[in-house]
This record gives sequence, C-alpha cells and structure tokens, in this order.
Amino acid sequence: MTTIPGGSSVAVRAYHVQERLASLGPGPHSLHDIAQACQYDDATTSRILTAGIYRKIYKRPSRGMYQLARPLSDLAYALPHGPTHEQAQRALQELREATDQGLAFLYMKSPGMTAGRQCADMAVGDSDLVELGMTPRDVLSVTRSLRTGASGRAILAYLPPPIQAHVLAQPVPEEAGPGVIRDPHLLKASLTDIREQGYALGYQECMKNWNSIAAPVFDGDSITASILLLRPALQMQRPPTPYIEATKHAAATLSTT
Repeated sequence: MTTIPGGSSVAVRAYHVQERLASLGPGPHSLHDIAQACQYDDATTSRILTAGIYRKIYKRPSRGMYQLARPLSDLAYALPHGPTHEQAQRALQELREATDQGLAFLYMKSPGMTAGRQCADMAVGDSDLVELGMTPRDVLSVTRSLRTGASGRAILAYLPPPIQAHVLAQPVPEEAGPGVIRDPHLLKASLTDIREQGYALGYQECMKNWNSIAAPVFDGDSITASILLLRPALQMQRPPTPYIEATKHAAATLSTT
C-alpha cells in the first residue's frame, strides 16, 4: 500500500481516492480499478466512495461504477457564494487593463480535497494561447498539479498540512518550466511567504519565457481558487508593485466572507 504523509487521516485518504479517480480520466470507473490506482483494498475504497456520494463528490451511474459528480470546469460557478461568470470576467478584464494587457486566468481548486487546479475562466484578448504552447480548450480542460506554478502554490499555501506534505512529496511534472522550484524545502518555505504576503510569484515556473503573479480567492475561510496574471519574462522580469496589487485586488473582488 502506498504510504501517504498523514495517511492515517480519513481526510487525506479521501483526498487520495479522489485524486486517483480524477487521474483515471473522465467517465465511470470500476471500484476495483479505483482501488488499484489508490493501492487501497476494495473495502476501504468502497467506504470512501460511498461517503463521497452523499457529499455529492461522486456519483454511481451503475452498479460498481463511480465517477466525479461534475466536470472540474463546472466548479467555478458552483460555490454557494461563488462568482458568476460575469463577475469573474469583470475582475479578469480589470486586471488586464491594470497590467498593460497581461493574460488573466481564474484557476479553481479541484473538487473535494483533490490536490489539483483547473482553469475555469480567462481574459486573454486576441491571444490564441499558441504562444503558451496550448489552445484555450487545453487550458480549460487540463488539470494541473498544485506543486508547480504561482496559481498552484497560491492555493496550496492555504490547504491543510497533511495535503501540503503529500503534494510536496510529488515529483516535478515533466511539463514544468525551467524556473520550477525543485527543492521541497524551498517549496515549503514559499508557502509560508505566500501566507504572509498574500500572493505568489513565479519565474518561468510553468512555462519558459513567462513570469506570473497569483493571489488566493476564498469562500469564507476556505481556499477555492486563485487569480493568475501572466506576462512575458522580457516584459516583466520582476513583477512591479502595481501589478501585484492589481492581482490581489482582483482576487479580493471574487472572495466572499
């Protein structure tokens, strides 16, 4: 059985099941396949999945088959007090205007306790995102690790310590940029800095030649998302204070108390 930091925690076990189910891809999967992916026994996995059905994290379309209850991209506007699409677009467009037409994104934390994020909305003007090595469809459909990128770390900094420990132990994704933080001690220290400052900075962390600023979005006391600003590294070698403040303001406008 895989050893997970804090693995005796029911919450961390539930998170691990959900993470592995998401990694199996869309559509229903059998209890046995999910259990194998988690390296848990069938009985343990079944208990966690059954509990998740009542919490509307999973659904059971047929006997012995389970899947996530909704696409990750639907989560952006599913929070009880979450932003509407219009509110998100207003905040992202205002961020672009305040940062000389930077690329602005809303990244939502994956459902339940899964340690991932997915883009739910964006304001990129006329850019087709080919310069980022992907299409808009890719941006909206790919789930990314919280281990890399300013937008990931801006969420990870506010998650429970056992989940942070699990993410910190993950390998660096192959698609990470040249500036990714590889040292787990430096990565952990960056989370403390984010909590103290209220924002994260990324230097070619996810993509070569692109730097970033991210700020957390909260629903009450719970971290739900982050706002990300991207600009070419040649144009933003060190993020200026006005850009940082504009990113924090955009995140604050989408947060609720």
